[in-house]
Amino acid sequence: MTAEATAGDAVVKTRATPAERRATAVGIVLVLLGVFVFWVFGLGTESGVNSTFNLSLPGERFEGLTWAVNSRWLAFIVAALLAFLGGLVLRRSHMKWTNLALAIGLALFALAFLTWAASGKSFNLVGMLRSTVILSVPVTLGALTGLMCERVAVINIAIEGQLLTAAFVGTIVGSAAGIWVGLIAAMLTGALLGAVLAVLAIKFRIDQIIAGVVINIFALGLTSFLARRVLSEAQDLNSPGRFTSFKIPVLGDIPIIGPMFFDHNLFVYATFLLVIFLHFALFFTRWGLRSRSVGEHPEAADTVGINVYRTRYRNVILGGFIAGFGGAFLTLAQVSRFEENLTAGIGFIGLAAMIFGRWMPLGVLGAGLVFGFARALQQKLGILGTPIPSEFLSMTPYIVTIIVVAGVVGRARPPAADGKPYIKD
Repeated sequence: MTAEATAGDAVVKTRATPAERRATAVGIVLVLLGVFVFWVFGLGTESGVNSTFNLSLPGERFEGLTWAVNSRWLAFIVAALLAFLGGLVLRRSHMKWTNLALAIGLALFALAFLTWAASGKSFNLVGMLRSTVILSVPVTLGALTGLMCERVAVINIAIEGQLLTAAFVGTIVGSAAGIWVGLIAAMLTGALLGAVLAVLAIKFRIDQIIAGVVINIFALGLTSFLARRVLSEAQDLNSPGRFTSFKIPVLGDIPIIGPMFFDHNLFVYATFLLVIFLHFALFFTRWGLRSRSVGEHPEAADTVGINVYRTRYRNVILGGFIAGFGGAFLTLAQVSRFEENLTAGIGFIGLAAMIFGRWMPLGVLGAGLVFGFARALQQKLGILGTPIPSEFLSMTPYIVTIIVVAGVVGRARPPAADGKPYIKD
């Protein structure tokens, strides 16, 4: 895309900026989504068929609250809105709100998709949104682990192994000594693996990607071996119990919002509080300034008296504590037992969420909710019995991961020194 300006006999050609090219691409994508919604979800749905969304959970104060909508007409309306958004972005390719337009467009597409999937059926929307929040927890915690490390320029590929090992140790210790002791053991396990990564990456300057992969392979092999040898024979060590949910008074009774955010277990509340705390600490405290300085320009940070090595060690180990907390969630709050390869790629999805969130805690939370929605959608569509093959439903979270990593949210710039070992002169 070029713009031409004629001055006398000279013709000056200027290329479109990356922001303008991306806005053009987003506009085209939104228009194409509109056409797809019109053709598949609109014309592909019988007229007069309604989709019913339940807006409350069984046993809630507002039980029975529903929203019925004509599936075809909603698809037509969404298609028109998507085309309008796409045209607006294409008309103003320099607009600053390209990401917002994309987010709104994807939300509208998701609404149309759910309406099409629930045509002639009843769909518990609040239940799926509540599952979204729950399923976002391990992804968000994994992303925060990566953020803590990469903000000081240490790439952590070992999140998967940290989550898996912490889940295993938390299960065994929780079964033998109680879930609170299991939680502490899981967090210490994550911190221990974080320390191993820190030593390999900082002291010995081993390639950080290779170090992370080694830890992942070690964790998978060790937990699988012990699960077969120990847990298969001693079932009493694979029943740690579970942290139960508790509703926050007043807030938990708010329709729709209450069940989504204010009726969960300790891990969900702690995750949201941790995101807020880390955002404040990272951008409004001396520790955060030093961490970001080490990640951007360690030589300059060293010059002003910041101990680069100590800062990196501290952050990587603290990230390990967070990973251990995420691993404990998987077995002490979600499934209440350990299974081989329990994480199933959550650590790698967490890395994608970190990139999606642009290395910022609040952005990471939003990304975690997106991935949580993808996993919740996979589960709910399987229950609804949609014509989509189950194999494609299982691919949903990973397809979202590929789309994110491919850069659909725009160019994300990591810390300048990310992955580079620091050698003090």
